Amino acid sequence: MKYLNKILKLMEIQSKKLNAPIYKKLEIVNKNPFKIFVFAILSPRTKDETLIKILPKFFSKFKDFKDLANANLNEIEDLIKNIGLYKQKAKRLKNAAKEIIEKYNGKIPNKLEEIVKISGIGNKVGKVILNELYNLPYVAVDTHVHRISNRLGIVNTKRVEETEKILEEILPKEIKIKYNRTFVAFGQTVCLPKNPKCNICKIKKFCKYVIFKTIL
Repeated sequence: MKYLNKILKLMEIQSKKLNAPIYKKLEIVNKNPFKIFVFAILSPRTKDETLIKILPKFFSKFKDFKDLANANLNEIEDLIKNIGLYKQKAKRLKNAAKEIIEKYNGKIPNKLEEIVKISGIGNKVGKVILNELYNLPYVAVDTHVHRISNRLGIVNTKRVEETEKILEEILPKEIKIKYNRTFVAFGQTVCLPKNPKCNICKIKKFCKYVIFKTIL
């Protein structure tokens, strides 16, 4: 934990140089609540690279929650048909947009217990939205965060849910805010699931995975 801030900074610098897709995504959404919402709902089981390609056209068609709530479902499906589970996700987008307008006066709630009540928004997606939109200190744990946290020895867990529970307990607030995006970026560019690029990794001296490989 002592070196975590340094590790995060090194990860961020290297993954930005390698053009990690998540940073391009953050440029596109640019703190816009509607765009953050759409990206977050479409992200599960879809690579950021794919969303980056298709969503500029989507956002030129639908500008806000009202546009999306009033949209024809076939229109939504047509614009996102290149992503996984696009029919389900189109319904989630339309239904969630309606709920945000009707129940929350068009504003995304800033509390986790409220945001997860909205259609299509589970715990992880809700945390991503709250983190990116309101800078709230939540840790959304996906496969990148789970994998790299274990490789670095920050946790020693088998399941994503275990990793999330521990990270929420041990990480300081200021680190929680940037933890997900930094680890995802590094997982997209350097610390890959298979064949991680340990030869170019800027944090390998902190990594238990590298140490273990060296011993073997």
